[in-house]
Amino acid sequence: MIPRPAQYLLRFDDLCPTMSRPGWMRFKPLLEEFGVKPILAVVPDNRDADLEVSGADVEFWSEMRAMEAAGASIGLHGYRHLSGARGQSLVPMHRATEFAGIPEETQRAWIRAGLEILRGHGLNPCVWVAPRHGFDGNTLRALRSEGLGVLSDGFARVPFVRGGVTWIPQQLWAPVEKRAGLWTMVVHANSAPDELVGQLRAFLEGHVEEFTSVERVVKELRPERLGFAEGIYETMAVWRLRTSLARKRWLGRRP
Repeated sequence: MIPRPAQYLLRFDDLCPTMSRPGWMRFKPLLEEFGVKPILAVVPDNRDADLEVSGADVEFWSEMRAMEAAGASIGLHGYRHLSGARGQSLVPMHRATEFAGIPEETQRAWIRAGLEILRGHGLNPCVWVAPRHGFDGNTLRALRSEGLGVLSDGFARVPFVRGGVTWIPQQLWAPVEKRAGLWTMVVHANSAPDELVGQLRAFLEGHVEEFTSVERVVKELRPERLGFAEGIYETMAVWRLRTSLARKRWLGRRP
């Protein structure tokens, strides 16, 4: 059933030792003040130059451990955050991806290596977060084989099971009030505009009781296969988003 009133999750992407420390510190105090239990999507072995914003933070891993101990869920955010593949993703938003289109054996090796890195730093990753929404059937099989049974993606209004993996939808990039459903908003602290901080604070002040956690979602909402009506809703939501992205790309190429 679609939860009423709406429930919200907050997710932070692109976390790694070389992320923008000032950018991240705009948001971390909000999490502590309001007691939010976010998904922290951590890049295990970053090789993306765009995420090399600050010098390596020696406190990064201990900070992630402390936040996990306080209730945050650790997400495995790909492997090296590169986009060298052009496979067809199950969430068809971007052309270049890290995982979609890569052989299953390679994906399994990358996922295993990423998990080992995070666990080696004392973290317990429990959610898959694909860079650029890029993952395919090979990814789902690789995740199952490595014991990672939950991912954060998709555009339904409820968590659901597909391909033997539980999907917790991620549909928002800024605070938006909803009447019903489960809604995950993602923040890229490196590049988020300053006004998003104030918007998020205002939203938390009015809706903090409606924020949940990955653990509660899986336990309380009991994900299962999508019904027909919600499947149609998801398909239409993806179509609308793809249309919007295509329009933005077309306008960006205009002289």
